[in-house]
Amino acid sequence: MGLTAFSTGKHTKSEELIIKKKKATDKIIAIAGNPNVGKSTVFNALTGMNQHTGNWAGKTVTNAQGYCKHKNDSYVLVDIPGTYSLFAHSKEEEIARNFICFGGAEKTVVICDATCLERNLNLVLQTLEITENVVVCVNLLDQAKKKGIKIDLNGLSKKLGVNVIGTIARKKKTLDNLLYAISNQKTNRNVYKVTYPIIVEQAVSILQDEIEKMVQGKLNSRWLSLNLLSLNESFLEEIKAYLQFDILENPKISQKLCQAKDMLESYGVTEENLNDIIASSVVASSEEICKDIITFKTTTNKDIDRRLDKIFTSKKFGYPIMILLLLAVFWITITGANYISQMLSLLFGFIESKLQDLLQFWNTPPLLHDIIIEGIYRVPALVVSVMLPPMAIFFPLFTILEDSGYLPRIAFNLDKPFKSCHSCGKQALTMCMGFGCNAAGVVGCRIIDSKRERLLSIATNSLVPCNGRFPTIIAIISMFFITIGGFLGEFLSAVLLTTFILLSILMTFVSTKFLSNTFLKGAPSSYTLEMPPYRKPQFLQVLVRSVFDRTLFVLGRSLSVAVPAGFIIWCMANISVNGNSLLLICSDFLDPIASLIGLDGTILIAFILGFPANEIVIPIILMGYLQNGTLTEISSLSVIKEILISNGWTVKTAICTIIFSLFHWPCSTTVLTIKKESGSIKWTILSVLLPTVIGAMICFLINLIFL
Repeated sequence: MGLTAFSTGKHTKSEELIIKKKKATDKIIAIAGNPNVGKSTVFNALTGMNQHTGNWAGKTVTNAQGYCKHKNDSYVLVDIPGTYSLFAHSKEEEIARNFICFGGAEKTVVICDATCLERNLNLVLQTLEITENVVVCVNLLDQAKKKGIKIDLNGLSKKLGVNVIGTIARKKKTLDNLLYAISNQKTNRNVYKVTYPIIVEQAVSILQDEIEKMVQGKLNSRWLSLNLLSLNESFLEEIKAYLQFDILENPKISQKLCQAKDMLESYGVTEENLNDIIASSVVASSEEICKDIITFKTTTNKDIDRRLDKIFTSKKFGYPIMILLLLAVFWITITGANYISQMLSLLFGFIESKLQDLLQFWNTPPLLHDIIIEGIYRVPALVVSVMLPPMAIFFPLFTILEDSGYLPRIAFNLDKPFKSCHSCGKQALTMCMGFGCNAAGVVGCRIIDSKRERLLSIATNSLVPCNGRFPTIIAIISMFFITIGGFLGEFLSAVLLTTFILLSILMTFVSTKFLSNTFLKGAPSSYTLEMPPYRKPQFLQVLVRSVFDRTLFVLGRSLSVAVPAGFIIWCMANISVNGNSLLLICSDFLDPIASLIGLDGTILIAFILGFPANEIVIPIILMGYLQNGTLTEISSLSVIKEILISNGWTVKTAICTIIFSLFHWPCSTTVLTIKKESGSIKWTILSVLLPTVIGAMICFLINLIFL
C-alpha cells in the first residue's frame, strides 16, 4: 500500500504548486480536514512517509506529498494544512482552500473526527460546494466507541451523496476501504448542497448563469457566485491567476454583481454579515444531517479527559504542574545527557587518534595536520558530544508531551498571560519548541495566524535557552552552586536550571509586552484552540520522529557552521602578532567592555566565537585562559573550576556568565532561520539585539550590586 516518499512542496504567493508525478497517469488526491483529526496519520499510513503527526492544532503549515498505489491506479497524495473553514482567515486556511480550489486534485478526501463529527461536517459541506469528487473519511472510530458514540456511516453516505468510510488511521488495515473508495467512486449528482436563506439564494441565482458561461466548468459556478458576494482582495487575485482573466472586468457580471448586492442590502444583508449568514447555514445543515446519524449510548466510562482538564488547566494546579513537568524534563535531560556525553567523548577521542594515525601515514604536513585535527575535526566533535545527548533526550520528551495532548493545555494556561501582552497562546507552543532549538521554535511560529503576533513570537523565541546553551549553564551551576554529588546534586542542578528557565519565560512576557506597545502595536487576535483528547503516545514513532525530524535535522545545521568555525577559531588561537595570539589580542581589547557586565574579555570573545554553536563557549574560554592554541576538553568539573578561579572567576562572574548565556544573540542557524521566516533584515536585527540588550542590562545591574 505505501510507496516512496519525497520532499515537501511549498506555495508561492499565487499557490502555484508543482506536483511531482512519477508518470502522467498519476492522480492527485488532496487530504483535507480539521486540525488534529489524524489527517497526517492517514497520509503517513498510505504513503509510508514519516510526516510528523502532532497532537495539537496548526502542525501542518505546508503541503507534503507522497506516492501511493492501489491495484492498477497510482496516486500523488497531498497532505494540505488542517483548517476549520474554507473561508480563509489564516495562512494555513488559505493554502488549504487554494489547493482544493486550484490544485487540480482528482478527488478530495476530507478526514473527520468521529468524536466530534458534527463540527467536522462544516468543512465537508464547504468542500462539497467546490467539488463533488469528495470522499469522507470518518477517523478515530476507536475513540468514538470508548465515548459511547455510534455513527451510521451508510446513512451519512446517503445524506451526503458521496462515499463515507470509517477508519482507525493507526491501523493500516482499516484504510483499505478508503483506497477502494478513492479508486471507484463516481460522481453522484445527488450530492448534498447547503441551502441558504431565500434572499441569499436569489442573489446567487442572479450571478450563477452568467458566471457559468465564463468559467466553463473550471470552477463551481454556484460556489464562485457565493464568494463573489463576499469576496476578499487576496482571493480575487488567486481566482484571477487561476482563470488567467479578471472575472469582474466582464460588464455583465459586474452589473449583475451590483444588482445582487443591492438586493441583499435592501434586506439588510451587508458584506460584513453575509459571511456570518453563510457560516450559520453551514452549521445548521451539519446539525440537521447529524440528527439521525449520531447516537450516544449510555456508558459507565467516566470522562477522563474532562477530569484531567479540571486538574491540568485549573487556576490552582495548572501552573504548578507545568513547573513540575519542566523540572522533571530538565532533570531527566541533565542526568541522561551526562552519561551519553562521556561515551561520545570517548568515541570521538578514539576516532581522533585513528585520524591522526591516518594523517601521519599520509605524511601530512604538521600545519595541515593541526588545522584538520585541532580545528576542523575537534570543534564539530565537541558540538556533537555536547549537543547531541541533551537533544536526543529532550526532543523525545517534548514529543511525548505533544502527542499525549498536554501541549495544547500549556497553550491554554498561558493564553491569558500572552493576551495581556497583546499576543496569543500559540506563542507558548513555539516557546516550548525553542527549549529544544530556537531555530525549530522560529519555524514553528508559522502556526500563528496573525503576522504581527508571528513576528512577536519570532523576535522573542531566543529569550528561552536552547539545548546548545544548557551545557554551559549546567556546568557553571554544578561548579559554583552545587557542593554535593549524586542524585541530590543532580536534582538541585535541575531546580536551579528551572529557576533560570522561569526567568527566561518571564522575560519573554516582558519583551512581548514591550514590543506590543512599541514596534508591533496591536490588539491580540482571537483564534480557535481545539483541546485534543489525551492519547497514549506511540513510543516507537516518537523516537523516530524526534531523532530524524528534529535532533538530526538541528544537528546537521549546527555542524554545517561548526566546521568552518573550527578553522577560524584555530587560526585566531595560533596566529600571533608581536608574540600574542589574535584570540588574546581580541580578549584584551574587549576586557574593558566585558568588565562593565561582570565578565572578562576572554568570556566575551568566547560568546562571539560561539556564534556558530553555543556548545563551544566553555572550551573556548579554557583555550583563552590556558593559551594552548587548541580546544581543550577537560572531563573533571573540579579541574575546570580551579582554572576559572585562578583566572579571576567569582560567584558574580558565574552568575553573569549564566545570565549572558541565557540572554545573548541567537546562534547563526537561528539568525538565518529568522531572516527566512520573517523575510526582513530589520526584524532579524531586532531579534538579535533584543536578547543581547536584555542580557547586558541584567548583567550590568548584577555587577553594580556585587560592587
